[in-house]
Amino acid sequence: MLVLVAPGQGAQTPGFLTPWLDLPGAADRIAAWSDAIGLDLAHYGTRADADEIRDTAVAQPLLVAAGLLSAAALDASPSVVAGHSVGEITAAALAGVIDDEAALRFVRTRGLGMAEAAAVTETGMAALLGGDPDVTIPHLEKLGLTAANVNGGGQIVAAGTAAQIAALEADKPEGVRRVVALKVAGAFHTHHMAPAVEKLRAAVGDLTVSDPTVRYVSNADGHTVATGTEVIARLVGQVANPVRWDLCMETFQSLGVTALVELSPGGTLTGLAKRALPGVKTLALKTPDDLDTARALISEHAGA
Repeated sequence: MLVLVAPGQGAQTPGFLTPWLDLPGAADRIAAWSDAIGLDLAHYGTRADADEIRDTAVAQPLLVAAGLLSAAALDASPSVVAGHSVGEITAAALAGVIDDEAALRFVRTRGLGMAEAAAVTETGMAALLGGDPDVTIPHLEKLGLTAANVNGGGQIVAAGTAAQIAALEADKPEGVRRVVALKVAGAFHTHHMAPAVEKLRAAVGDLTVSDPTVRYVSNADGHTVATGTEVIARLVGQVANPVRWDLCMETFQSLGVTALVELSPGGTLTGLAKRALPGVKTLALKTPDDLDTARALISEHAGA
């Protein structure tokens, strides 16, 4: 059984979209999406520097576009789809809940709303490597931080104000080996993002929504979601609530997933799966050179 997963913000790197635009029809598709949302995705995916693509309003549409482009090139039929944070919008499109252009319009609204919310207070996120969640999470709460991503594989991401992140770096929870600042511009999946939730709630009335055609796993709680309206409601609310990728991986395991392919720019979720899902074959789509290997893996594991 195959699961396709889409990474979240922070996975982007300068120029990562460049090789994908050489695929037949890819540049035209990116140009059409760029026109639809008023953002030059080709520029940001090929020529922009790290600071430019760190901008939430840029990074989020760029990641969804890359995920959809790589999924189209892969042309796979997964049994399960899921996404980490903004990757859930990619997953919703892959599941047929919304079409590709609607996904780009939705994520553009999300990115702008979250960037605006992030500008109110200087906030950020940091990954904690190692440690016991039962020890780490209370420690974060003591510092006023939120466990915004519980990723499994020994990783929790804390979010809060810049001062709170600095306090964490100076006072790590017992057992945590490292605190690594992430390439994001706000405390996502916390109460700091409440204004963005309201903007998204106002925007979803224009969406044409269908029920998922494959199993869609929500990162709110790892549950599969059967209706399109519930998927959209979760996409809206999840902006200000923690990501439970650990529970998503538990669901993959319970469903009998045997292979996981991470869409471009892949790597982060594959790394987590290697630690948390022993026996599951994994592959990250970094460039089109990975497509043939991915297709071979899919031919062995698709179905069910």
